[in-house]
Amino acid sequence: MTGTLTDAPIRTGGRVLAKPPSIFRTGARLPEVRWAALALLLFLIAWPLQLAGAPDWTWWGLYLACYLAGGWEPAWAGIQALREKTLDVDLLMIVAAIAAASIGQVFDGALLIVIFATSGALEALVTQRTADSVSSLLTLAPETATRVVGDPGSDEFETVDTADLAVGDVILVRPGERIGADGDVIEGVSDVDQAAMTGESVPVRRGPGDAVLSGTVNGTGALRVRVGKPASESVIARVVQLVENASATKAKTQLFIEKVEQRYSLGVVVATLVVFFLPLALGEDFQAALLRAITFMIVASPCAVVLSTMPPLLASIANAGRHGVLVKSATVMEQIGRTQLVAFDKTGTLTEGAPLVRSVEPTGARDADEILRFAAAVEQQSEHPLGRAIVRAAADLDVPSARDFRAIPGAGVEGWVGDHLVRVLQDAEEHADRVGTVVTVTVDGDPAGTIVLEDALRQNAASVVECLSHVTSGRVHLLTGDNDATARAVAAQTGIEQVHARLLPEAKADVVRQLEADGTAVMVVGDGVNDAPALATATIGVAMGRHGSDLALDTADAVIIRDDLSAIPNIITLSRRARRFVIANLIIAGAFITTLVLWDLIGTLPLPLAVAGHEGSTVIVALNGLRLLRRSAWD
Repeated sequence: MTGTLTDAPIRTGGRVLAKPPSIFRTGARLPEVRWAALALLLFLIAWPLQLAGAPDWTWWGLYLACYLAGGWEPAWAGIQALREKTLDVDLLMIVAAIAAASIGQVFDGALLIVIFATSGALEALVTQRTADSVSSLLTLAPETATRVVGDPGSDEFETVDTADLAVGDVILVRPGERIGADGDVIEGVSDVDQAAMTGESVPVRRGPGDAVLSGTVNGTGALRVRVGKPASESVIARVVQLVENASATKAKTQLFIEKVEQRYSLGVVVATLVVFFLPLALGEDFQAALLRAITFMIVASPCAVVLSTMPPLLASIANAGRHGVLVKSATVMEQIGRTQLVAFDKTGTLTEGAPLVRSVEPTGARDADEILRFAAAVEQQSEHPLGRAIVRAAADLDVPSARDFRAIPGAGVEGWVGDHLVRVLQDAEEHADRVGTVVTVTVDGDPAGTIVLEDALRQNAASVVECLSHVTSGRVHLLTGDNDATARAVAAQTGIEQVHARLLPEAKADVVRQLEADGTAVMVVGDGVNDAPALATATIGVAMGRHGSDLALDTADAVIIRDDLSAIPNIITLSRRARRFVIANLIIAGAFITTLVLWDLIGTLPLPLAVAGHEGSTVIVALNGLRLLRRSAWD
């Protein structure tokens, strides 16, 4: 592997990244961890010195160095927040630690700094591990490619950065190398391992005219590939951008908590002043009043509440990513669990998107095999999907060659097979009520028979619909532009009861709006350009990634990279599990805060115990969210 996610130059969203964003650098060194480790080390040196009766200046100096190591980053962040007229929770912790030192409780303040810094380091590690789990999915294109100089058949080459490849360039991919760009093979035949991008377990044969993807591994043959897309539009670039967006955005619940946090933090400051001045006015000792107020500020701060939401959602995104589902944001992950109705596109979603010959129906004296042989002879020179399906169906027959092949625009093809003029024509109007696609084969102008082709249903389509019927209480719909007979046949095979057929793209979006009119959360699953309006309109839009159109992929909120329909009920279940983790975290955080605040106000809560309880709750909710990196609906 000559390029990795940690160092390969990437173009995303039309801009060049010299290196991927730091959040995607596997094994990146986190400053939070380094500073927390230093603070802990200084604390562990100072504490024994204090217990041993060493001169005060030695352990005081070490404790103050601990303050500096563990507290300068959150203090600076808090000051920056104040400039924007917001009160950061981190700043409350630093103020409390400084106040503790000011009354001689330097040990307690240093302990608060150490635990607070450790908590921040844990949060950073959770985020990093989440990003690493997602980034491990991605096998980036190599840093360099071998570009053919001059004529595509030239034997003169130059090594260039893959980011500098332009559409139309021809690259040489030697056996065993990774393909450096999305494009089409113009010379050579080889088996290409596409597992990293498409989930195909067996390498696929690729030859002239076949499309290949950047990041896939070439087999034993040499290929010359004409670059079809710039690096910024490649499959890898889209995947990286999706993951980048997923880690950069926040869920609505988190944004709500952040808004509450500002008001809550201000309330904590006001309440702290009351807790300090009121007992002081009633005659309590200054140091005792100040210590109680400091303790109150620590235990009432909403650190654990703030951390209750994002770790479970980000961990769920990473877990889904490991199973071939890219969720574009934490907001989307949160909303997926609210799905009440799922609407499927038909072609390429519930079906494979590739036609198969289902039957050959003679209308004259010729038998089915002869009709198929004639049709395949003409279609051998056709690039139409129906023609290819007919040729595949006749693979076991002795198919003759055809001459004078000609495509009939909008109708079909014709050619001479021996002394016979054979035409293969599609008449959609005449067979509008038939299931599947029907083509008519004529020989010397006389109808010989018809060939019926159907789009193959995905193997697990029926079981997935059945599973979703339980998840959504039976609310599964089919949206398709195909004729009613074909739509109802697919619905019958999959167990879908609600069918909407003959829908133009705008009509699909209109149906989705109608389904959402009563507040129902609708998930639409599709793959084509014609599905994009519905994907954009739906509460959640999910695109099939393997053959999905660029527009569908861009519009969708989530992408199923391997086209595995079973991922849909699984991702809904995972999202609902993440929501349960968020609720559990909020309950844990609320219980800790309530207990510690009441203890401080009613009794005497020791400062070290307050620090341990407050920061311990933060650690607990972070670790609880981290569990979703291992557990999922797929397990």
